[in-house]
Order: sequence, then C-alpha cells, then structure tokens
Amino acid sequence: MSIFSRTRDIIAANVTDLLDRAEDPAKMIRMIIIEMEETLVEVRASAARTIADQKEMRRHIAKLDQLQESWMEKAQLALSKDREDLAKAALVEKQKAAGMAEELRGEIGALDEALATSEEDITKLQNKLREARARQSSIMARMESARNRLRMRDLYAGERTQDAFSRFEMLERRVDLTESRAEAMTLGGEGRTLEEEIAELRSSDAVEAELAAMKAARTSEA
Repeated sequence: MSIFSRTRDIIAANVTDLLDRAEDPAKMIRMIIIEMEETLVEVRASAARTIADQKEMRRHIAKLDQLQESWMEKAQLALSKDREDLAKAALVEKQKAAGMAEELRGEIGALDEALATSEEDITKLQNKLREARARQSSIMARMESARNRLRMRDLYAGERTQDAFSRFEMLERRVDLTESRAEAMTLGGEGRTLEEEIAELRSSDAVEAELAAMKAARTSEA
C-alpha cells in the first residue's frame, strides 16, 4: 500500500510525524525509503524522457530551418523566372515550416520549465531520502541497544543465571557445614593440635617430676 501519492506528498511529508504515529517504526521507515527510492527513479526517468524529447525537437527544428532556406531559394528562383505564382507558393511553404519550427521552440521552452521543476524535485527527494535513511540508522541503533539491554538482563536475571547462582549457594552451604564441623571439633577440648598435645605431655612430666621430688624429701626426713 502506497504511503504517499508520490512526489508532492513525499516532499511535503514530515517523516518524524509518520514514525511517531506508526505501530512499527522500523517497518514504516523501510516502506518510506522504498517508496522514496521508487519515486526518485520515476522522476529521473521522466526527466530523461523530457531531455530526449527536447533533443528530437531540436533536430526537427534544424530540419525545418533547412526547409525554410530551401523554399526561400525556390521562391527566389521562381521570381527570377517571372513566375510570381510559384514564388508565392514557395513562400507559403516557407512560412508553414517557420510556423512549425516556432511551435516546436515553444514546446521546448515548456519542457525546459518542466525539466527545471524535475531537477528541483530530484534535489528535494534526495534530501528527504537522506533524512529517512538517517532516521532508519537511528531507529536501528536504538533497536540494537534495546536488544543488547534485553540480552544483558537475561544474562543477569535469566533462568540459566538463576540456576548458576542456586548452585553457588549450595556449594557455599556445603563449605559452611564443613567449616562448622571443624569448629565443633574444637569445643570441649577435643580436636587439639599436635603442638597442644605435646605441650600437655611436657607439662605432665614436670608435674610428675616435682611430685617425685616431694615424696623423696619426705622419706629422707623420716
């Protein structure tokens, strides 16, 4: 479905307003660009046909100018031979050729104006097309940014991420339990280190030695 009724509508169109009203701006801007490109091709093709018509008319004018010269020579020849009737007839034909040439020159002038209008339209259409393409680039950049944000959100809050965090929490819980068991082993004196046990043995030997000395002293006193 056509968005514009072609050249005039495109030139007068406000691309921003069209996109603001569109349900799908990306699709709308693609349609706008396609129609602008097609219209630009049509206007250029029309201008090419106008130029071709002008060239053909100028060739015809050149032939008519040559024909006028030919009829003038014939009129002069007839007059030189005292054939005034033939001279008049030749001049009539010359005037017909001149009238046709003048008519064609008028048509070329009208085509010049049409060609100038086409040139203005082409310039305006190119500007509109550049504007639309810039809008398309902006829309595509925004869409890509939105997709990236969605991907990042899925990465941080998605189902796979939640599963990974759940596994981390289970591992942390296991570590906590292992560390807790190790700490519990130290409660009530259990789970002493090797150095602590050796120090205890040394302390016990010292106590036994001191006790033996006291017993020996009491025996000697008796």
